Amino acid sequence: MTILVTGATGTIGRHVIDQLVQRGASVRALVRDPSRADFPAGVAVVQGDLMEPAGLRAAFAGVSALFLLNAVTPDEFTQALIALNLAREAGVQHIVYLSVIHSDRYVNVPHFAGKFGVERMLEQMDFSATILRPAYFMNNELTIRDAVLAHGVYPMPLGAKGLAMVDPRDIGEVAAIELIRRAGATGPLALERINLVGPDTLTGADAAAIWSGVLGRPVAYGGDDTAGFERNLRNVMPAWMAYDMRLMAERFQSDGMLPEAGDVARLTAMLGRPLYAYREYVASIAGQAAVSI
Repeated sequence: MTILVTGATGTIGRHVIDQLVQRGASVRALVRDPSRADFPAGVAVVQGDLMEPAGLRAAFAGVSALFLLNAVTPDEFTQALIALNLAREAGVQHIVYLSVIHSDRYVNVPHFAGKFGVERMLEQMDFSATILRPAYFMNNELTIRDAVLAHGVYPMPLGAKGLAMVDPRDIGEVAAIELIRRAGATGPLALERINLVGPDTLTGADAAAIWSGVLGRPVAYGGDDTAGFERNLRNVMPAWMAYDMRLMAERFQSDGMLPEAGDVARLTAMLGRPLYAYREYVASIAGQAAVSI
């Protein structure tokens, strides 16, 4: 029983691999650059790219289950379609796909719409699949930590509807549980969707207040200016991606990222422990910054 993990060198991929290894699974990691493949002992590394069919064919050989994670790129949807077609060709039945919560509602946001298209493909091709739909990743806060610490302003324009922020450790553990469950099945299992959320639903003002409490000094919410948010992002990412993020922030403000009834209880039961909380995550990354200084 071999499980192939894509996106293996990213934050989520590494958590998935660590959890699989802890559970005794045979893990194969797909990486573009093997020099970045600092994985636990026993993880097999295969070089490949989701846009290169020849390498994927070799990576899929003998695989029981696939963890499919596509980064936000202009060709994200194409990457996923190639990977799933080649998985089917190789006889891989079981897929755990990292989508996003409300992919069927944020239809004007490019990377949400692309992920929903992949969900439809999984359904129509009758894969034995678990579709994981995470809310806003807590580790996004690493990108704004220095701004909060230096200026006392929380700059993410989250709005007032609320987001059920999820810790990447919870994402990785749920993914591993589902991969092992499906890889060990004697036949196809019904397709399932699981919302991945945190224990609290937080507004922009709530997030600022938590930072303030952790740091012991005032942190203000920077407001809902999505145009300014896009302008700032263009300093650190391509224009198309900055605009994609602006559209997402506008949907945060109009719709929020709200859990459905029973989501928290379901995840807590799967993990056998409470979900990691935002305050706990903020305290950990604020402490890291203090140590580095």
